[in-house]
Amino acid sequence: MSLYPKNMFFTSESVTEGHPDKFCDLISDTVLDECLRLDPMSRVACETYVTMGLVIVGGEVTTKAIFDVAELVRELGNDVGYISPEYGFDVNTGAIARTIHRQSPDISLGIAKKGGKIGAGDQGLMFGYACNQTKELMPMPIMLAHQLARKLTEVRKTKVLPYLGPDGKTQVTLEYQNGKPVRADYVVIAASHTSAVVTPDGKFTTEEAKHEIIEKVVRPVMGNLMDKQTKITINGTGKFLVSGPQADTGLTGRKIIVDTYGGWSVHGGGAFSGKDPTKVDRSAGYMTRYIAKNIVSAKLADECLVQLGYCIGLVDPVSVMVNSYGTGKISDEALSKLVRKVFPLSPQGIIDHFKLRRPIYRNTAAYGHFGREGFEWEKLDARDELLAQFSKV
Repeated sequence: MSLYPKNMFFTSESVTEGHPDKFCDLISDTVLDECLRLDPMSRVACETYVTMGLVIVGGEVTTKAIFDVAELVRELGNDVGYISPEYGFDVNTGAIARTIHRQSPDISLGIAKKGGKIGAGDQGLMFGYACNQTKELMPMPIMLAHQLARKLTEVRKTKVLPYLGPDGKTQVTLEYQNGKPVRADYVVIAASHTSAVVTPDGKFTTEEAKHEIIEKVVRPVMGNLMDKQTKITINGTGKFLVSGPQADTGLTGRKIIVDTYGGWSVHGGGAFSGKDPTKVDRSAGYMTRYIAKNIVSAKLADECLVQLGYCIGLVDPVSVMVNSYGTGKISDEALSKLVRKVFPLSPQGIIDHFKLRRPIYRNTAAYGHFGREGFEWEKLDARDELLAQFSKV
């Protein structure tokens, strides 16, 4: 049994770091990082809103850190490439407003427990997933969509395609046969650009620019997954000249499917960016991925979904669920018991295990929180303990 039919087409999308929503995620996580850098015990729920000529940074922040939020935003915006109205936003001249207040004392009561323990910063349910479709143990469509988005940014910043702007989206449709991805059926690229590659009538991105995007972005990523029947669309409306915050209001936390499994797996609804690790939306979301990935890597299942449920103020999860879709070496109930034995599931346990009070979050904000090297929750260091406990079952 599998999560989906064996023969099907499946689509996932990603966005570049300059997409307005993702730019907001980056700002929120950059603010979080600066708080944690100066005060590791900071409690942060930072939200960002961006529109034409304006960035608003707000939320609940309790910290000893003192820094210039506007300076931080401008530095980030310059790195992303929002340096001209030509790209829909100039971070150096745009207005930046800060509307931040302290965390609710009612929430604080639930987090700070006697004996130094930490209660969950909110109620909620978190899902993590892993499968053996890719070496990263992720669904293949979202991994390819992320790679295309990264490539768009790379060729822009290295001036290989100097007419590209920061804003962009990618989408990949794969065909599955007998449960395995076999070919790319459709690739969609939305690549913002300057007037340098607009046709004389002002209606379209030039065919030359589209060809360059296919050759420099699509083919290097998609490789032999493409065949003669693969369809490619570049800028489906004709052109992408008006872009960035000028064209699309951005908000933190609006790309939760891009951030996780591309729609392949279940999602609990909670966003990640801008939240300190006492918020289990984030920290337990990382733990569920870590659990699922280690189970699949240990070959205890070919496919694994993990759910954790929490109540605000409580230390331990209210529920632990594992679903191996019939691929597990033992029953899902036995796998759930194994998870409780092997993994630290309290908020404090998760924070300590992943060292989450460090300023590591800006690097998570774009191109997915999972399936990437360098993050503690992507390590496979729980396999031996899982197998040791499995041997006792």
